[in-house]
Amino acid sequence: MNDPTTPSPLERLIDQILDEMRLTADYTGLDGLSEKTLTALRKVPREDFVPENERRLAFANHPLPIGHAQTISQPYIVALMTELLALTPQSRVLEIGTGSGYQTAMLAELAGEVYSIEVIKELAETARERLQRMGYHNVHVRHGDGHAGWPEAAPFDAIIVTAAADEIPPALVDQLKPEGRLVIPVGPPWYTQYLRLIRRTPDGDTDDAPVLPVAFVPLVREET
Repeated sequence: MNDPTTPSPLERLIDQILDEMRLTADYTGLDGLSEKTLTALRKVPREDFVPENERRLAFANHPLPIGHAQTISQPYIVALMTELLALTPQSRVLEIGTGSGYQTAMLAELAGEVYSIEVIKELAETARERLQRMGYHNVHVRHGDGHAGWPEAAPFDAIIVTAAADEIPPALVDQLKPEGRLVIPVGPPWYTQYLRLIRRTPDGDTDDAPVLPVAFVPLVREET
C-alpha cells in the first residue's frame, strides 16, 4: 500500500524545480512559479513525451534524448521559460522547436493559440499526432525552418525558441507584438550560451536582457 504522506514522483520533481528557482533567483529575478505554471506542470504528463525506454526517467530534473540528436528540455528550464513569457488565456504564441511536444503542451495549457515549427519532419508529424490525440486543439504544428518564424500568423504576444541560435533571428523580433516577449537561448554549440529575454517596446524598439547561462542543442536550419 502506498503511503499517502510520501510525495509522488511528480511532486518531488516540482519541489526540485522550485528549489532551483530559488537558487537561480539572483540571475532570473524569479524565486518561484505562478500557480498557473505549477498547474500546467502537474497536468501535462511528461512521461508521455519521452521514448518508451526513457519513461522511467521522465520525472528526473534533466533533459532526455528524443531521437534525431534532439532532447526534451530539463523540466526546470521548461518551467522557467514558460514563466518568463507571462502568458494569458488570450496570448498567441510562436514556438520554434516542437521536439516531442512537451513544451508545446505546457504553452497550450496557458495560452489561447500556439503555433509551433519543427525542422525535423518526423518529430513534427509525431508531435502533431500526439498533441491532437491528447486534446490540444489550440495547437498548430508544421514542419519548417524556424529562423523565418510564421509570418502569416504573426504578430505574436510571445515567442519561445527551444534550441540555441548563434544570434537572434531578426524575423522573430519582427513578428513580436508591441510589449511582446521573446525567450531564446543564444550562443554557439558546446560553448557558453545565455537564455535571453527580449521585450518589444510600444514604440517598436527592443530591450534585451540575459537571464541565465544554459546549454541547449543548436537551432538547426532546414536542409535545402
